[in-house]
Amino acid sequence: MAGLSDSPQKAITNAMTIDVEDYFHVAALSSVITRDQWGAKYPLRVEASTQRILQILDNHNVKATFFVLGWVAENCPQMIKTIAAEGHEIASHGFAHQPANKQSKDAFHIDVARSKNILEALTGKPVYGYRAPSFSIDHSNPWAFEVLQQLGFVYSSSTYPVKHDHYGVPDWPRFKYQRPEGITEIPIPTLTKFGKNIPIGGGGYFRFYPYTLSRYLIRSFQQQTGQPYSFYFHPWEIDPGQPKVTNISQKSRFRHYLNLNRMEQRLNRLLQDFKWNSMNTVYQLHGHESNAKSDSTEINTERTPIMG
Repeated sequence: MAGLSDSPQKAITNAMTIDVEDYFHVAALSSVITRDQWGAKYPLRVEASTQRILQILDNHNVKATFFVLGWVAENCPQMIKTIAAEGHEIASHGFAHQPANKQSKDAFHIDVARSKNILEALTGKPVYGYRAPSFSIDHSNPWAFEVLQQLGFVYSSSTYPVKHDHYGVPDWPRFKYQRPEGITEIPIPTLTKFGKNIPIGGGGYFRFYPYTLSRYLIRSFQQQTGQPYSFYFHPWEIDPGQPKVTNISQKSRFRHYLNLNRMEQRLNRLLQDFKWNSMNTVYQLHGHESNAKSDSTEINTERTPIMG
């Protein structure tokens, strides 16, 4: 892994993003946790972990984009106001953490509009960005971009150009591009190696890969593409003390609980090793300066390791 210059990460500012949901919202646990149990049988922990994230970001003088679940905003309104007051971008993660490709067009419209309205009422600012739960905009529901445009969104970060058992559009663009509906889409980053698109955007992959490998892959992405890199993670990923949910598959248990106790240390190293800012600023999404270069539609259809 030696031999890559440190100059790319010093020259390029990357996007730091947080999908604000609690441990009981995630797809890996949805087979055993029902919506009526959210915050009831399974206690709310997202406030404490998000406050910890805000402190970590402040320690590194980093601004980020928080893709907030509307359900969380409704139940933790002061937390959303605090995030906005500290200068971070508030974006939407939908309301009820239902995959976009499992909803009808009308249901999707209602879910996303509800989330956007709640967030804008709490912050007094327009919400420009959206991220679909489980990166669930794909060939089956491109109408989602039309709905986002109708609701006044400027950008989305809802596609992952990999093959995965729960998501992925490997034949869609890898970098920022303009959709015909008028929405700017910013796919989750991948690195092309050995004829495959390797997922390097964060989440479970960041917990799975050793940190030195993640750092190498990000540097390689910057050198190969000249594009800003975007990273995502969740508050529950820095919460190793969360309740352990039983009666889930071995694969779901592995995905959800792997290396939670190492995540905060790795996050601190990541914030120190690269330059970061919000999506809005990095990708010039609403009048901000940007270091983003031209679009690319490079594609790859090979299967990748299953994490996420």
